[in-house]
Amino acid sequence: MTDWTKVCDDGELKDGQCRIVDVDDTMIAVFYKDGEYHAIQDMCTHDGGELASGDVEGNEVICPRHGARFCIKNGKALSAPAYEDVETFPTRVENGTVEVRDDRFD
Repeated sequence: MTDWTKVCDDGELKDGQCRIVDVDDTMIAVFYKDGEYHAIQDMCTHDGGELASGDVEGNEVICPRHGARFCIKNGKALSAPAYEDVETFPTRVENGTVEVRDDRFD
């Protein structure tokens, strides 16, 4: 089982902001939206570019390279040129700390 990785302190991120963490060589973008934390792989499935610096509109992050949109809640690809979803990861708040883990290989 993969260990939990600290992202930030709870309350540190404002609505629509994200923080990137490296979990076992996988870059994960953890977004804070409407009082919840959501984590997706920080890699556009269209061309491998990062997503975290893209604009957040509602529950969508817009890839800064070519404009593909992804749901930050479930990783679904919502618009071309991306057609494959991004990976999602569990988050939790433990003792005032936001944490994420990569559970794909458990």
